[in-house]
Amino acid sequence: MTEKKDVMRPGLWTPRPVEETIAIYADWAETYDADVIKRGYHTPGRIAAALRDIADPSDPILDFGCGTGLGGMALRQAGFQHLDGTDITAEMLERAQALGIYDKTWLSQPGELSFGRGAYQVIVAAGVVSLGAAPPETLGLLVAKLNSGGLLALSFNDPTLKDDSYTDALATEIGEARAEVIFREHGPHLDDVDMGADVIVLRRR
Repeated sequence: MTEKKDVMRPGLWTPRPVEETIAIYADWAETYDADVIKRGYHTPGRIAAALRDIADPSDPILDFGCGTGLGGMALRQAGFQHLDGTDITAEMLERAQALGIYDKTWLSQPGELSFGRGAYQVIVAAGVVSLGAAPPETLGLLVAKLNSGGLLALSFNDPTLKDDSYTDALATEIGEARAEVIFREHGPHLDDVDMGADVIVLRRR
């Protein structure tokens, strides 16, 4: 039997080269959904619930760092109709594609945002801009891809909230008036490791 916390790998929330991150998730893709669901993964559902009260269900949404599609499934269940997905790990993306919930998917290259500004009214990045995943500067790059009024929904888990580089990146977007926080709430992220997360929705100014 798998022992508590084994699959969640405490080293997951530490800085690492992007090549190592891709390798971790490529190796994990086959069992990822079962592992995180079993261990109480709340964030995709929390983000979808927050957006349901803010965004129009017909808005085009990009699930950035979609992984195996758990976030996309939560968005579909919340009533959102037009989803695209992208990820940097081919093995994870293959599983997302198989769900049939995305209108379009593509394999991203690290650090490249290969879609035009304003292509999406809503960008969702569940657990993506976080310690051990995408670097903090990704936040500003995503905000810059929105037209005025566009939304970015993301999460900062507890380890990320303790890392000044991520909280400073958020403070910069707000302080320089590129975005405003219209929703922020701390709540459960992963029950198994007693970890919480802030779900944050930004509106582009």
